[in-house]
Amino acid sequence: MEGRNDDEEGGSSAIFSELKHYCIELLELRLNPKKNSSTLSHLLQLLRRSSPVSLQPFFDFTLLPLLLLLNAAVDSRSSHIDSNVIPQTVSDIVMEDALHCLEELLKKCCLGSVDQFIELTKKLSRGASLSPLEASEEFREGVIRCFKALLLNLRCCSSESCSCKQISGWPLLLERKNLDSPPVSKLKFKDEECLVAFLQSETASIAVGNWLSLLLKAADAEAARGQQGSASLRIEAFSTLQILVAKVGTADALAFFLPGVVSQIGKVLHMSKTFISGAAGNAEALDQAIRSLAEFLMIVLDDDSNLPFLDPSLDDVKKEKSPLAFLEALRHLPSTMHDQNLSEAVDRGTLVLSSTERESVSPRNVNGSLRVIRTKDWIVDTSSHVDKLLCATYPHLCMHPSRKVRQGLLAAIQGLLLKTSCVLKGSSLILLESLCVLACDDSEEVSSASQLFFGYLLTSHGKHQIKDDVREVFNRLVEKLPKVVLGADESYAIAHAQKLLVLIYFSGPWLVADYLLQSPVRSAQFLDVLALCLSQNSVFSGSLEKNVIAKPSSSGFMHSLAEIRAVRAAGFDNLGSRENQNRRVHATESVKNEHQLPRMPPWFVYVGSQKLYHSLAGILRLVGLSLFADSRTEGSLSVIIDLPLENLRKLISEIQMKEYSEESWQSWYNRITSGQLVRQASTAVCVLNELIFGLSDQAIDDFTRMFRAYVMAPQENKKCQEDESQHCKIEQSAPEGSIWKICQVKGERNHLVDCIGSILHEYLAPEIWSLPVELTTALQQSDCEDTNISSHFFNDNVMLQQVIIDGTGIFSMCLGKDFSSSGFLHTSLYMLLHNLSCSCFQISSASDAVLHIVAAMHDYPTVGHLVIANSDYIIDSICRQLRSLELNPDVPNVLAAMLSYIGVAHSIFPLLEEPMRSVSMELEILGRHQNPGLTIPFLKAMAEIVKASKHEASALVDQAKSYYEDVESRKLNLQKGTAKIIDDSGSYNDDNVGKEWSESGMRIFANDVHTQMEWETMMFKMSDFRRIRRTVGSIAGSCLTAATPLLASAKQAASLVALDIVDDGFLTVANVEDAYKHEKEIKEAIEHVAEMCSFYSLKDALDADADESTENRLLPAANKVWPFLVACIRNKSPLAVRRCAHTISNIVQICGGDFFTRRFHTDGKHFWSLLSTSPFQKRAPHLEEAHLKLPYRGDSASSGDPVAEISDLKVQAAVLSMLADLARNKHSASALEAVLKKISGLVVGIACSGVVGLRDASVNALAGLASIDPDLIWLLLADVYYSKKIETPMPPTTVEFLEISQILPPPLSSKGYLYLQYGGNSYGFDIDFTSVETVFRTLHSQVFSSQMYI
Repeated sequence: MEGRNDDEEGGSSAIFSELKHYCIELLELRLNPKKNSSTLSHLLQLLRRSSPVSLQPFFDFTLLPLLLLLNAAVDSRSSHIDSNVIPQTVSDIVMEDALHCLEELLKKCCLGSVDQFIELTKKLSRGASLSPLEASEEFREGVIRCFKALLLNLRCCSSESCSCKQISGWPLLLERKNLDSPPVSKLKFKDEECLVAFLQSETASIAVGNWLSLLLKAADAEAARGQQGSASLRIEAFSTLQILVAKVGTADALAFFLPGVVSQIGKVLHMSKTFISGAAGNAEALDQAIRSLAEFLMIVLDDDSNLPFLDPSLDDVKKEKSPLAFLEALRHLPSTMHDQNLSEAVDRGTLVLSSTERESVSPRNVNGSLRVIRTKDWIVDTSSHVDKLLCATYPHLCMHPSRKVRQGLLAAIQGLLLKTSCVLKGSSLILLESLCVLACDDSEEVSSASQLFFGYLLTSHGKHQIKDDVREVFNRLVEKLPKVVLGADESYAIAHAQKLLVLIYFSGPWLVADYLLQSPVRSAQFLDVLALCLSQNSVFSGSLEKNVIAKPSSSGFMHSLAEIRAVRAAGFDNLGSRENQNRRVHATESVKNEHQLPRMPPWFVYVGSQKLYHSLAGILRLVGLSLFADSRTEGSLSVIIDLPLENLRKLISEIQMKEYSEESWQSWYNRITSGQLVRQASTAVCVLNELIFGLSDQAIDDFTRMFRAYVMAPQENKKCQEDESQHCKIEQSAPEGSIWKICQVKGERNHLVDCIGSILHEYLAPEIWSLPVELTTALQQSDCEDTNISSHFFNDNVMLQQVIIDGTGIFSMCLGKDFSSSGFLHTSLYMLLHNLSCSCFQISSASDAVLHIVAAMHDYPTVGHLVIANSDYIIDSICRQLRSLELNPDVPNVLAAMLSYIGVAHSIFPLLEEPMRSVSMELEILGRHQNPGLTIPFLKAMAEIVKASKHEASALVDQAKSYYEDVESRKLNLQKGTAKIIDDSGSYNDDNVGKEWSESGMRIFANDVHTQMEWETMMFKMSDFRRIRRTVGSIAGSCLTAATPLLASAKQAASLVALDIVDDGFLTVANVEDAYKHEKEIKEAIEHVAEMCSFYSLKDALDADADESTENRLLPAANKVWPFLVACIRNKSPLAVRRCAHTISNIVQICGGDFFTRRFHTDGKHFWSLLSTSPFQKRAPHLEEAHLKLPYRGDSASSGDPVAEISDLKVQAAVLSMLADLARNKHSASALEAVLKKISGLVVGIACSGVVGLRDASVNALAGLASIDPDLIWLLLADVYYSKKIETPMPPTTVEFLEISQILPPPLSSKGYLYLQYGGNSYGFDIDFTSVETVFRTLHSQVFSSQMYI
């Protein structure tokens, strides 16, 4: 111990020697301020490394020179000094270092007396009173920081009866992480020198008031400087103000200054609306201002100290216990204090004063003291002014862009609601509303703390029982909601909706249930309010920018189409394999991200943003959920949904009246007030969708994620939650488990199913889907008045049908697999498929999205699997409606959508025979005459059916080939086994091989039941294969029969689809015949085995099933199709002719050229006429032979219209490509033998002309024709080439060969060329030598040089 004391004394002496040196230097510096010295920096380092204990004995010694320097600096800068005295000027750099030393000294050393405290504060107040013109901002900030260090180091004394024990001494709302706590001093001072008690006394009121004024003025001065103001000085001023208020800590000492402080900080809060930069807009300064004001109000207007003046009943209660209360007050009085302070403290402790006595006392003492007697009138008047300030500023601060400000506001709200909820009753509702906004804050830190505190308020007891306040806030928010939402400021609308959302969620189902179920009128009013906010009444109130952004796209991407390609690439039946699982998962996630339901209705983009809609929709979802989360509201959902359903029923009734009276759409649209009824129905559908979606697990999960901090608080911290911005602990008494869970009472699920059923009944009403979504030709023909219908009418109808489709998906999400078991899937799937092919992209896209969602909810990997699983219901509905097309004109679109967009035709192929018969009948002459508008939809459906047939036929060939190889393998194994047995028995020889083998085979296999059953199974498999092949062939033949007449249709669209059908149909029939060939081989193999093994029953079954009368379909079909293909060419529709040339090429290559040799010779003139005229030189029109036309056929609309040159060019290129393909294929080349010279001459003429656009196509055609007769092609080209190349020397000749001129004598005229003599005259294809040379050299290198002659 002695050694330690010696070390401490040695250390103290060393510090004293250094301090002595530095202090002498500072005194010299004061006399000579211009002296350049590093004393202050060295002193600062010494102070920082020294401990408080070692510095405290030398505090006065070190403080003196620093104060002298401060006094000199203030005198040199102040404008209020004697002009006769010229002070020494101390530079800013010196004073900044001096203030740093003073601050460090005040942090580590405690003041020893009140006089020292008074003197020091006087010195600092003189420096703080300097204006920005008199001192630098660093100087003024340093003074304030010294005063803050002084306050932080003020400590309570050791006396238990001292008044300093009545306060915490630390700001409740101050963030400790930004403030270093002062070191704990081991020194003790006398009780009478308690500086905290002195600061609370009336003697120090003047100093307290002075410093409050100085700090507020310093902050205001920096704000007035604009961009030049110091934000850090403003921050220090407000944080020091907060510490000063906390150190004073009593309402009596601060009440006098409340009006000035509130007024001055109120200006700061008001300025935050307009200032976003500079010192006035600094976020941290505003945060400190908010916390300072709240700290001040929490002390002065604290409920515990002010309620006795406001509540007489509380006074009466306390009056009975006045002796005990008086004694308790005496125990807490300080042992020594001035008489004035004693009497004042007694007045505060005397709780037995009557109300009349208090009211008789003047609020201010007559002797001019800075104390206020807080009477009831004073409290009421003061609280009313404070309430006005809070109501005017806090709603705006909730939406401040800075997270720091919102955190400070949250801390202020917490403190005010905990401490002043009764006194500031007028602003408590605003504080609750602000807390609701912060609970939905974008910052997780702010929202989590807000949610926890809100949950604490609702679950605590005593004065924090705020259910009445919540109910009042709820009513007020509901009343103001439409006005705010339809107003101009969207940010306030979002905040208002979020308030209501948070209030409902935290209050629980009882709030909404009690509000809605009070009366039907109240329920209708509430839903009308929300419907008005979601309605289209403000559809034209948005900006032009919103209008442009919200314009719907005319085209888009549909996942169904991409899904078909993926399924075809992976294999429809192999989607369950491991390698395709990841593809399925990614596709499902992509669809969920792309199509989130429910989504914002299309019209709401003109009203507000997605965030606003999300808040409004959340309210509706909680309303729906509240009706199931509380067992008291059983069966209430049906009552609530009937209110919006009335709008739909009214619309349906109006449409029925329109149909009954045969009224036009134009008249009906004007009669129902320009579509207002349709818009009301759309809004009602949106409301219903959100109400039902609130009952889904996804909605509950969304709310759980949104209010995660409140929901998870009981599990994470069951004891307490301490907020970092305050020192009070909040007990978590929230109930275990979320209160927003669907009540699992028996019958609730059935009630939900019944409600959804009643909604879907209205959604699927045919009257709704009869509303037109675009101005079609049929609509114009039905009533001439309809041509003037406003486009808004169609837009309203599109949006109505779009939200109804979305609602179907929402119901599926809500019910899950019960959506199917309840029968809703079968009733709604037809509607979704029907709208999938709608011409309006918004409707088709919505159907596509909902189909994917429904498939995912029922665990189907694709929409195709969903349709396949329910194909019997769909096909049954289609067949039923095909029987009455006049009532169901859109059924072909449904069939086409199901087969094309989803791509499931090949999977439901066996079910398509009956629809195919109906489609074929409708495509006959009578059917097309009765329903001309359905021809193309039926053709599209047939095209998908024939594509499915092609898919099946292609698979049949592979299956038949594989099956034949398997049968042959089994037969060979059987023969080898039989031969081995005969060899072993020794009865095999060359002479009697047949007889012995047969007898042995009979003996071996006649009684072998297993082998016989095996081959019977193979026969049954072949029979199944034959049945499928015949079905495929029958359907393909029916498609060809029905589509063939439409090849000659004057309507280009019908002709193109028919060509596709014919193209796929011939390929299908060819594959069917190939499969039949393999089937015959299989049958022969089985017959051979049956004869070999004496399976007579098997042989009889094979003979009974032999019927080959319908197996030859290909050539008869080609014979029927050919005339119509020629008619298609003669129609001269450019696009149809090009497609027809491709189809002819495919058919001839499939069927063989021999069958078409005579046909090309007879009908080829129609093809060659397309190649006889240049597209760039039109021939004068001439009369053609009139053809007989049936009365129901109209003239071609384009028969006399000129065709663009590029279209003719593409037609000729397509014909040349057809010739090249036919000539190259040996199987089809014979078709051109009879007309080879004719077409060769035509093609050579085109190749030698100047039409560059046909050069590549003509060279390709010549190369193909050269594969038939290369000499002919060479002669035709050489005839032109050598006749034009006179300057070029001829190749040398020998005796064996004649000269070129002798072989090809030059023509006497331009019409003497061989290609003209063979091909005939052409128009516009004049010879161009450059082209002749290019073509000749190209063919010479590609064709002629490779020819081998023997």
